[in-house]
Amino acid sequence: MKKTNILMLAAIFAGTMFFFGCGGGKKSETVESASSEMEEIPARDQRASPLRSLEGKIGDSNVLLQYGAPSVKGRVIWGDLVPYNEVWRTGANESTYVDFDADVTVEGKVLKAGRYSLFTIPKSSGKWTVIFNSEWNLEHGHFQYKQEHDVLRVESSPQWVGESQEQLSIAIESPGIVLRWEKLVLPIVIE
Repeated sequence: MKKTNILMLAAIFAGTMFFFGCGGGKKSETVESASSEMEEIPARDQRASPLRSLEGKIGDSNVLLQYGAPSVKGRVIWGDLVPYNEVWRTGANESTYVDFDADVTVEGKVLKAGRYSLFTIPKSSGKWTVIFNSEWNLEHGHFQYKQEHDVLRVESSPQWVGESQEQLSIAIESPGIVLRWEKLVLPIVIE
């Protein structure tokens, strides 16, 4: 019985020494330094498809846009990674969203002020469908998309260019919002 007690005390002592030796006694300092590091390195830079946020103005509306920016990485994008005739989250990771603080006109149709997820339906030829959906905070993009939450669907004409863009870019610029990726330029007319 005495032998068991001595072994237990030795195990507790060894565990305590290991705990304090690994910094377990400095809990508050470790938490502080860890949060300092997190503030210095934004989480958006840790992703394979970085999270991009931008602000701008279209007409009288202030616009906020957020999207995940995937890269081509030698892959076939249109018709393969992003299938034709299927809803695409227009970015990577969670759904892309756009926020308008005033009513706008998108491709000639009125869209009320608010925050919307942005989806597209790519086509092998002809116009693409652009969708503004009221469910904007979707963690898995098009996997959670539900058509019954569509607020507006419009058509936009894609342009194909000779020079390839490696990383997806969505800009607030004339004629409204312009998406560029691989050899695609998709202008969405917003006033």
